[in-house]
Amino acid sequence: MRGREQRLAGTIVEFDRVGLRYGTGAEVLRDLDFRLNEGGFYFLTGPSGAGKTSLLKLLYLAQRPTRGRMSVFGDELAHAPREALPLYRRRIGVVFQDFRLIRHLSAFDNVALPLRIAGHGEAEVEGPVREMLAWVGLADRASARPPTLSGGEQQRVAIARAVIARPELLIADEPTGNVDAAMAQRILHLLTAMNRLGTTVIVATHDLGLIAATPGAQLIRLENGALVDPTGALRNPPGRPAEQGA
Repeated sequence: MRGREQRLAGTIVEFDRVGLRYGTGAEVLRDLDFRLNEGGFYFLTGPSGAGKTSLLKLLYLAQRPTRGRMSVFGDELAHAPREALPLYRRRIGVVFQDFRLIRHLSAFDNVALPLRIAGHGEAEVEGPVREMLAWVGLADRASARPPTLSGGEQQRVAIARAVIARPELLIADEPTGNVDAAMAQRILHLLTAMNRLGTTVIVATHDLGLIAATPGAQLIRLENGALVDPTGALRNPPGRPAEQGA
């Protein structure tokens, strides 16, 4: 056993009294203490200003907590060397609210990027990328560059890029915010299909319909930077080894 760093069986993310502040300001996240299970489907909700964006940054390793412990994939990463983080990030797919597509690359090349970074040859890239573009309804836009795509089309390219490498953890920030109802259902189907394949999915959304259409998903609700978990379903169990070894 490794004390606080010991990973609970089936756990992919653990936060232990995590707090985050920017500079010398007040904490934007405080005393976050929860665990997320491998293969779970979670919706992150809460009012504007609750800290959702900051929590997402911690989850996809763009930000590190200013206090507490944060384990992802079983490894404590709050104080890990910066050069170690890219290897962990490759196991995480992210759909950003502002898309973050590379403007000078085609839709095809944007989606292919994670596979190429992982070292796949072009023979391994062509089929999966074209299949994914077809799945999100963009088979005929493969050569188009982001500035020529509508907001909804850019959103779908971003989603295709995030899931193409079948990440272990998929984080989506308002993935249905720029698409119509039919495409929103299609995107939800893609996310749940990825989840059935074993990917842990975290979706930040204000869309109550999306939540209602996903039975079995759990809610992560933030208010004023703190976790609201009235049932205790997300909290670290009392008396576990991770709390006894400090």
